[in-house]
Amino acid sequence: MDGTTREAQISAAFVTVAETLTAEHDMVDVLHTFVERCAEIVRMDAGGLVMVDDADDLQLMTSTSEAAMMLESMQLADAAGPCIECFRTGEAVAINDISTSVAWPEFCANAVDQGFNSLLSIPMKVHGRVIGTMNLFRAASEAVSSRDAAVAQALADVATIGITHERALHQAQVVEEQLQNALNSRIAIEQAKGVIANGLSLSMDDAFVLLRKYSRDCNLTLRAASEMVSRREITVQHIVAAATRG
Repeated sequence: MDGTTREAQISAAFVTVAETLTAEHDMVDVLHTFVERCAEIVRMDAGGLVMVDDADDLQLMTSTSEAAMMLESMQLADAAGPCIECFRTGEAVAINDISTSVAWPEFCANAVDQGFNSLLSIPMKVHGRVIGTMNLFRAASEAVSSRDAAVAQALADVATIGITHERALHQAQVVEEQLQNALNSRIAIEQAKGVIANGLSLSMDDAFVLLRKYSRDCNLTLRAASEMVSRREITVQHIVAAATRG
């Protein structure tokens, strides 16, 4: 990746964060796109983002692949793993060769099974409080450079500002409602992905791509489109037809 391309990608990531500062935005879609771009910038293959809800429990907000989602969900269920460690300490966690790591053996074994051999977990903080982590996975066993780690942290810092936004910093309830709405949206999206995947014999990843394209083409939020799919207000055939026209 040359310097010009990298700078353009970083700029695009900041633009994505800026979208959270608008009056209306689809937080789950913004976060998904943001994690995708961060992973690409620092040469990682997949990623996920977890954040605390209004009960201070960590919840998965988005993941760029089913493999990443499985690993994130496993850590949340077990309350153990690099993302949990990152959240508890507020410090980045890097594993350069998962296959030889002695920490979190069950997680590491599953990560290798999913095709990942190195990772980086980055804390997301607001006013010194850790509200989540961004977790990036790579197929190759190699160290994340200090420059890439710094870029990932800077992007996560800006994303945290965008998510909480100054208009909500003095209103804790608004922040909690934002995060809860994002969680509810993710649940609706997962349900719709299942409907599309089953109806079209697709992978969950491909189902999400189709769902996101449909929502954007029709100027709908991901949550609105997902709820329409789950309520059978639109059929999977309709989504395919719309995608073909696009």
